[in-house]
Parts: sequence; structure tokens; C-alpha cells
Amino acid sequence: MLERDSLIETGAAILSVLLMVSTMVYIGTTYSGSNGELSADGGQMLVAAIVGFVIFLTGVGVVLAYTLNDPEDGLENDVDTQGSA
Repeated sequence: MLERDSLIETGAAILSVLLMVSTMVYIGTTYSGSNGELSADGGQMLVAAIVGFVIFLTGVGVVLAYTLNDPEDGLENDVDTQGSA
């Protein structure tokens, strides 16, 4: 059985990728021409979606780092002891 932290991280990753794929499919169907090519506006929207995805995943990573951090594991004290040595 997987640990709770691993399940939360896996769920967040799967949901994030599904959100990105659905956004890309939406852009592809909305901004495609009659011959299946992506218009210039669609290309700009796709680039914006990729940039937004990177920023979104950065935020998800920060939130997960703070949420899943166990204060009893002593990681916070390691920084203090390394700086004073």
C-alpha cells in the first residue's frame, strides 16, 4: 500500500495533467481551421496554456511542500544547525 503523501502527490499530478490535456483539446477544437491546422490565435492560446500550466504546477508543488511537510521530521532544525557550524 502506498503512503498517504504519495497518494496525494500522485492524485495532484494526475489531475494537473488531465486539466492540461483537456485545455489543449479545447484549444485544438476551438481554434482549428477547416483543414485541421491550428490558427495563429490558437497557437498563442496554446503557448499561454503551456506557460499557465508551468506556473500552476509550480504553485501546486509549493502547496504540497508546505502541506505534506511533517514538522516532527527535523528538517527545519537542519538549516539552523548547518548555519551555526
